[in-house]
Amino acid sequence: MEIPKHDLPSEWEEKWRREKERCKKVIEDSEEGLERANQQLKWIVASNDSRTGLRSRFTQRSGVVKSSTSSGDTVEHLSEESFVNQELYCSESYSKDIFQVLNEFWKSSMLTDLTLVANNDKKFQVHSVVLAAVSTFIQDSLKKQSKQSDHSNDHIRTLSLGPEVHHIGLQAVVDFAYTGSICPLTNSSRALVKAAARALGVSRLLELCNKDEKRMGQGTPQNEENKEMKITLESIKDLWSEGVGCDVILEVDGALFHVHKVILAASSDYFRGMFTCGMRESRQTQVALHFQLASELDVLIGCSYDGMIPLSWDSVFEISCTALQLQFQQALSLCLRFMIENIEVTSCLDVASFAEAYGMFELLEETNDFILRNFLEVSETAKFQDLTAEKLLELIRHDGLCVPTELAVFRAVYSWIETDPKERLGHAGVLMTGVRFPLMTFREFREVRAINMRMECFGNDEVQVELYGSALKEFGFQDKINRVRHPKDVLAVVGGDRLSPDRGHCVASRDVWFANSLHSCTGLMKEMEWKRLGEMPDKPRFRHGVATMTGRLYVVGGCYFYTKDDIMKSAYSYDPIQNCWKRLADMLQFRSNFSVVAHEARLYAIGGDKEINTNIDSVEMYIPETDSWSYVHPLPEVLSGHGVNVTNAGIFISGGFNSKYECLPSVFLYDPNRGGTYLADMASDRALHCMEALQGRLYVAGGVCNLKKFYTDQQACEVYDPGANAWTMVASLPVPHVGAASAVLEGKIYILGGYSQDDYTETRLVHRFDPCTLRWQNMGTLPGAITDIRACLLRLPQHLRF
Repeated sequence: MEIPKHDLPSEWEEKWRREKERCKKVIEDSEEGLERANQQLKWIVASNDSRTGLRSRFTQRSGVVKSSTSSGDTVEHLSEESFVNQELYCSESYSKDIFQVLNEFWKSSMLTDLTLVANNDKKFQVHSVVLAAVSTFIQDSLKKQSKQSDHSNDHIRTLSLGPEVHHIGLQAVVDFAYTGSICPLTNSSRALVKAAARALGVSRLLELCNKDEKRMGQGTPQNEENKEMKITLESIKDLWSEGVGCDVILEVDGALFHVHKVILAASSDYFRGMFTCGMRESRQTQVALHFQLASELDVLIGCSYDGMIPLSWDSVFEISCTALQLQFQQALSLCLRFMIENIEVTSCLDVASFAEAYGMFELLEETNDFILRNFLEVSETAKFQDLTAEKLLELIRHDGLCVPTELAVFRAVYSWIETDPKERLGHAGVLMTGVRFPLMTFREFREVRAINMRMECFGNDEVQVELYGSALKEFGFQDKINRVRHPKDVLAVVGGDRLSPDRGHCVASRDVWFANSLHSCTGLMKEMEWKRLGEMPDKPRFRHGVATMTGRLYVVGGCYFYTKDDIMKSAYSYDPIQNCWKRLADMLQFRSNFSVVAHEARLYAIGGDKEINTNIDSVEMYIPETDSWSYVHPLPEVLSGHGVNVTNAGIFISGGFNSKYECLPSVFLYDPNRGGTYLADMASDRALHCMEALQGRLYVAGGVCNLKKFYTDQQACEVYDPGANAWTMVASLPVPHVGAASAVLEGKIYILGGYSQDDYTETRLVHRFDPCTLRWQNMGTLPGAITDIRACLLRLPQHLRF
């Protein structure tokens, strides 16, 4: 039986002092006494591990208790593999961005090295490498010059063109080289442009002129502009690879790099200043760069020509440092993107150190947030032991620290101290102030008591450790203090219904709620703070579809009552930045009990019921750019009440009702162009369930399953491993969740609401599955509608949250 904290005896401190003296004497006098103390501590730790699901274990080594993890070897193995494998990162807008700078250079005659003269002596100062990328005539001229030139750049070459090149046509050629487009043309100007394009060998401009003629002189669409600029940049890269037009040599660590000044200046502020501000290097044909590595500069120069960079954890920090020093902003942005998208528990502390050292506050904020929400796993890594006492204290004092129990914080601090007890015991007192002992149960605090006993007994004469007294006072007599975490993405709950014995009084909901914060209470207790975001426009709805894409919330279809004509096909989007709703084009079919997912910048409405007891196999695709729906490849069979989720491999669909409204165990991978490919069946049939992707695996939970001619609650949960094409069971749901909503927030699966099929009662509870502990946690209750709701993650501006 646990003793209530407010009933803790006041003489405990005195008992503690007497027990500590006795413990010291036993340890000094008898090895058996030490062994008995170790066994007792192991029993206490094992008991807490069993109750809390913590993975760490305390083992004895030379009379000192240390922390280890059974999964540590796997983590290190994955880290080593990530160092070997490089991933190519690219900027989709790079060609557009660099030509915008090149265009500015051209308009201001900065670094131009070629003068083109038209038939009426009209002159155009340009960059030879840019014009050579579109004109075979100028390219041939540049190649001849490259063979004869001594790379002197003290003068600008002049090239007089033939009488067929009118200045209007030449202007169009130059505009095309720098922008990838032509202005709207008249019949007379088009003829002049075509003549110049033929004379200079600009075949792509000729094609644009022909297209412009078909478009009745409307100019070049933006998508074609971007395509042409990308082709031009590829041509510039080819010229660089061949050494054509290179006007400067960079000498780095004994290696020589032949490059174009204008491309370096357009992609690096450092080289822009070097070549345009009158520095000595601007007049040199060979420039020596000191304190740089050739391998890193080689990567950055390559990125200047194509906007792509190969990255791995083994190289990203060095490349980022060089990009910072030489001010390659695009390359640096790609490096930072790599760090954010690939951050993991084995690399996050390195990223945080890098971000702090170089003042990258946005990266530091993202990384610190990752550390806070994955603190348990991070504390088990070798890098964690290298933290300074100040940084560790900053982390554990943070309100947003995300741990399954405050005992995990205490263990992390103790593990850090035991890495170097002689040097770190002196920090123990201050560090323990970051542990919120009032959030522990009495059983958890027994472990604190046992470990503090060891720390104080093993403390040497130079470092006196007195911890238990202050911990006891906080545990037993301080006011309760929570840890309150505000995730960057909120968990939004949309629409839904409330069950009633009288179906005539059922009222669907228009409400949109969001979980603004997560609260840690005593022991394993959790709760969520809900706020109302507003209402959907039009009618309320349940059994609908929701998804988020490009920062917007999409709400589609569903029904607002239970009769035949109550199913909808309307669609809306919500923009959180503008805090407004927009009516979209209707779907082609009425749908309820279906799924909507976002995949490759498109929405897919999959299956569902088109009317009562009539489900369908059709799939519709929504294109935001045209605000239109169109049919894609149908499902292998009619389905409703199925689970759908998207991973890098594609769209996965599980279970659901078939045409006879039987629950299915089937699973398949769906391709909008080719249809479905069946995978291994689940162990259990289910429908009206939830399916979420997490850490490369698929989890299914809740719903109903077949029971003769009826249905019954399905509380069993399963996880699918795509590599093995196999399902395994995980912990079952504590209560039924039929027609519930689900989402993944900060690496954990949330199942929200629903009802019980067996007794037709609502399940107001929210449960969270932790893949680390393999356990379900009670996260509190929902604020509004409970059944047939839908959920998703949404990024809200601060003014809507606080």
